[in-house]
Amino acid sequence: MEKLQTLVETQHAFFQTGVTRTAQFRLSALRRLRRAVTENEGKIEAALQADFGKPPYETLMCETALLLEEIDWHLRHVRSWMRPRFVLPSKAQLPGVGRILPQPRGVALIMSPWNYPVQLCLMPLVGALSAGCCAVVKPSAYAPASGRVIAALLGEAFPAHHVAVVEGGRAENAALLSLPFDHIFFTGSPSVGRVVMQAAAETMASVTLELGGKSPVVIDATADLDRAAQRVMFGKVLNAGQTCVAPDYVLIEETQRDAFVEACRRALERFFPGGRYDELPSIVSEKHYRRKKTLLEGQHAVLGGGWDDARRFIEPTILVDVDPASLVMQEEIFAPILPVLTWRRQEEAVAFIRARPKPLALYLFTNSPRMKRLMLSSCSFGGGCVNDTILHLANPRMPFGGVGNSGLGAYHGKASFDAFTHEASVLESGAYLPGLRCHPYTEKHARLVRRLYGFGRKSRPKS
Repeated sequence: MEKLQTLVETQHAFFQTGVTRTAQFRLSALRRLRRAVTENEGKIEAALQADFGKPPYETLMCETALLLEEIDWHLRHVRSWMRPRFVLPSKAQLPGVGRILPQPRGVALIMSPWNYPVQLCLMPLVGALSAGCCAVVKPSAYAPASGRVIAALLGEAFPAHHVAVVEGGRAENAALLSLPFDHIFFTGSPSVGRVVMQAAAETMASVTLELGGKSPVVIDATADLDRAAQRVMFGKVLNAGQTCVAPDYVLIEETQRDAFVEACRRALERFFPGGRYDELPSIVSEKHYRRKKTLLEGQHAVLGGGWDDARRFIEPTILVDVDPASLVMQEEIFAPILPVLTWRRQEEAVAFIRARPKPLALYLFTNSPRMKRLMLSSCSFGGGCVNDTILHLANPRMPFGGVGNSGLGAYHGKASFDAFTHEASVLESGAYLPGLRCHPYTEKHARLVRRLYGFGRKSRPKS
């Protein structure tokens, strides 16, 4: 604990020097991070293979390529993002001029999860570096090989007083949360997110919480079922379902259910010819694996349903006739298991989603403009896709984040810079001091103020 406290104090002292605030320093830090990732690509692939059995292409697609695109976006735009923005004064501020000054929050704690251990650890760090912050990074203990690679590559790229890595488990998490950070960025479960938020309240740290939730897929009779099946199964088997925005369950128009299941069968045959699932990653730990197997108990699997204890493998599985009160519908699945439920009227699908905590993602497969308008205007969710899954998060131009139980705040691109930045509003007043605001107050002043602000005016004010 004393060592961690000293580390955080050292970062606070370095931040107070003001060195991290310059554009040159921020750009240099981003370039060093980019170089560290590219030079260690082979080690990153080996670490994810050790932790999950993840194939190299999936590591490239979901970890390093996304990360490098994010870094490049910040390198292109950070100079403009950090510039002061001038704003017109309000009537009460005349004569004067307003400015908004983007200021780095200070020393940040980044607590990352195990499911995408490199990308979800370093993607927030990109925002911290471009915002001009110092950072302590805490990888997940459930992906130890990845944590060691992150510690090594960041240790080579940065001095500890700027960016430091703390490895370990729950004890280290608790110790870090007790220290005075200026901002905490946490990715993980809603239950742990509440703990993080409570800890942040003790030191009045701002927070970004990237959590999870049961992300629904809604399919109606106008959808292309082959396309829907292929894209839903892509999202479901990616990382063996261990993705925070994975399709968690399907709500499909009743007449389409059996055809959709058959389309999913065909999609899996294309993905894994001959039923060979060698490229499907393992469930991350024995604890998680045992928990996921219990979700299959008492369920009707019409596709898949098998497992392999030797490599913590669960076969891609589709469940039908699922009771909404069953365990598989009460928690985020985080495995390649897909419950399929049916509806007859569009409003039933809306009501089912709205009766549950707000999801991190919502996916809709339809060719009906009315259905699209209904779902997107009636349901609250973090983000999502129409006629696809997962890919809404693969664009630095679009913020990614949850709402309600699925998260607080957003990141990616400019939103990452904003997450680690405080916008200070500054008014610079002119030499003339209006007499309307100072004592003594008079009825004449009141009449002038009413006239200035349009009291009694019938027409609408200009926008």
